[in-house]
Amino acid sequence: MPQFDQIVASPIGTFVVLALAAYLEVQGDACFQSGLHHSLGAKQIGWFVAGTAVLVYYSLLLNSSKIDFGKLLGIYVVLFFLVAQIIAKLQFHQSPSKPIYFGGAFVVIGGLIMALWKPS
Repeated sequence: MPQFDQIVASPIGTFVVLALAAYLEVQGDACFQSGLHHSLGAKQIGWFVAGTAVLVYYSLLLNSSKIDFGKLLGIYVVLFFLVAQIIAKLQFHQSPSKPIYFGGAFVVIGGLIMALWKPS
């Protein structure tokens, strides 16, 4: 996957791959939530199959790249949190509460510290 390696070689490319991975992980989880809480029978099985497929694609995307995931975990957690809030609002009509906004600020600050702090 030489082209893919070229994409993640740049900071913007890495950010895009991490954002796409966060989106896929959240969507895969959302499929399972839809299957568990919003459907029955064949529709429920369809949600589970879709969730499984999306999560497998997420894993392949993230693990086939040469991203130093441990190093970029802070940014990934921030992206996952933000994408999860957007999907919760758009798909499930769940608005974040004040504690989520407040705690989310700590998630964002912590992620930035992990990503940007250069040890001396």
